[in-house]
Formats: sequence, C-alpha cells, structure tokens
Amino acid sequence: MSLYDIPLRTLSGDPISLADYRGQAVLVVNVASKCGLTPQYEGLERLQKQYGDRGFTVLGVPCNQFMGQEPGSAEEIQTFCSTSYGVTFPLLEKTDVNGETRHPLYAELTKVADAQGESGDVQWNFEKFLVGPDGQVTRFRPRTEPEAPEVVSAIEARLSA
Repeated sequence: MSLYDIPLRTLSGDPISLADYRGQAVLVVNVASKCGLTPQYEGLERLQKQYGDRGFTVLGVPCNQFMGQEPGSAEEIQTFCSTSYGVTFPLLEKTDVNGETRHPLYAELTKVADAQGESGDVQWNFEKFLVGPDGQVTRFRPRTEPEAPEVVSAIEARLSA
C-alpha cells in the first residue's frame, strides 16, 4: 500500500490522506502536549510559516503511547495547540504509532531507517518523517529539533526538486 492510499482522519474527524498533499513535502510528526519535547511545536510552526507557501506542510499526529503524555480529547488537544503554540498546521486524530494497534501510516513510515540506519518503532514523541513530493521518506529522531540544519536542508532539497 502506498503512503498516499492510507486513510487518515483530522482531529475533527474529517477524512484526509497524504494524497491531499501529493507533490508537496510533508513533515509527519507524532506530537504530545505534556512532554519535555512539547516546545518543539514552536519550531514546527515556524517551519510551517516559513515554507507553507512553497508546497510544504507539517502534519501533527497526537499520540498517547509514551507515558500518557497526550491524554486530552480532540478538543483539548486543538485548544492546547492553538492557544499555547499558535499551531496552524493540520492535526490528525490521536493515533497509535507502535505496537499491535499501530496505524497503517506508521506501519509504513517505521520501515524507513534513520541517519544511523535504524528502522523500527518510533522512539518517543516528536519523531519526524519527511515525505518528499516523490514519496521518498527521510526519518529524524525525536531529539532532532525541527529547525536543525539537517531537517531544514532536507526540506529545502525536497522543495527545490
């Protein structure tokens, strides 16, 4: 199954898929409101603002699998993201990224190896997968800041391709 064929739902429950972003660069990030890495929302939003008009979007995927750090309802998550960090990028419904209930999107994404050649389970909140306009995926681990040089250069390379 292609990444573009996997059905997704927005935080408000509307159907969506990566096909809606075909030909663009999409940074898929599992996010959480009560994590030490939550301030990464700031960098994600800056990327959205900087590159959004060039065929790029961040796609936030709330996940409660890491020490229950995303316990809120869809409405609570939306309110937190918009009021605390001014998030304007799309958010998907709360999703499992690991284990038997792993969403099909993450079943595909986690096949991709990171820069050290390691694939498999998402390590923690804020793991990033850059899906290029050609469908190729680049993986960045959670502690890699959204605006780290390797992330920015990968985004820019996808946008100029």
